[in-house]
Amino acid sequence: MRALHAENHNVSRIGWLRAAVLGANDGIVSTASLIVGVAAAAGSTPQVLLAGTAGLVAGAMSMAAGEYVSVSSQADTEQADLARERQELVDQPDQELRELTATFTARGVSDEVASEVAKQLTAHDAIGAHAREELGITDLATARPLLAAFTSALTFAIGAMPPLIIVFVAPADQIGTYVSVATIIFLAVLGAFGAKAGGANLFRGAIRVTFWGGAAMAATAVVGKLFNVAI
Repeated sequence: MRALHAENHNVSRIGWLRAAVLGANDGIVSTASLIVGVAAAAGSTPQVLLAGTAGLVAGAMSMAAGEYVSVSSQADTEQADLARERQELVDQPDQELRELTATFTARGVSDEVASEVAKQLTAHDAIGAHAREELGITDLATARPLLAAFTSALTFAIGAMPPLIIVFVAPADQIGTYVSVATIIFLAVLGAFGAKAGGANLFRGAIRVTFWGGAAMAATAVVGKLFNVAI
């Protein structure tokens, strides 16, 4: 018998990759935009650093809270559906068996084979079979609120650090320019990394992230110029 070859699918990374890219992208864009906006309003270096640091802390906490709440809602929905499915397996096992059989016949499996597969899966792990086939709940897609919150907060903070570091080395009257150029580079690298990790086109991923980041910084720079007041 031929040994099975190992397979590494990109979809296995989708849980942490989404939160990581979202957190890092938001950290870079929001912090850099805030810095550019304050710098455009004639803010001094200490004022820009204060605004950027406050944005880092507030953004990381906001990302963590938002991810935890949203993913917890998903987890609650999954658990409610699983509880309902468990009760249905107790109250109407025959109907549930027919439903499981129907999911396989709908995919082109013959009635006889579908019925046999449904019976064996039910005997092995009834709720697991219905979770996968009927509800679409798998290990890869299962909601993990704490992991999503931690990943988003950490990657947001990591993403927010480069713009803040640039403020330290940039001339006071050119902070906005230095941060804007550096951020475009950071975003291109982040977009390419996210595309690489997900098995997508690197150029397309870099352009997509860079475009929206540049638009956000341009918008806040305009706001800073219009008010011309450092706050």
